Amino acid sequence: MSTITYRVIEHDGGYAYKAGDTFSETFASHDEALRAARIAAQEQQIPGSPETIEYQDSLGRRHVETADGADRPGTAVDG
Repeated sequence: MSTITYRVIEHDGGYAYKAGDTFSETFASHDEALRAARIAAQEQQIPGSPETIEYQDSLGRRHVETADGADRPGTAVDG
């Protein structure tokens, strides 16, 4: 299972959390950014609903699969 780490950093005159290459909005304080990062990490754990995925591979074959929505990544917060 993969893990997404939310890191709180100084950003744009305040603080933000970063996951991969994506930044959150800017918060006035480190504590606010940390709270928001923890909320985002918790929400990432919420399972989705089953979805049908259709795609074509490089050989032109069509595939239909069902994603159960429960395969959520692990999360961590680095404050």
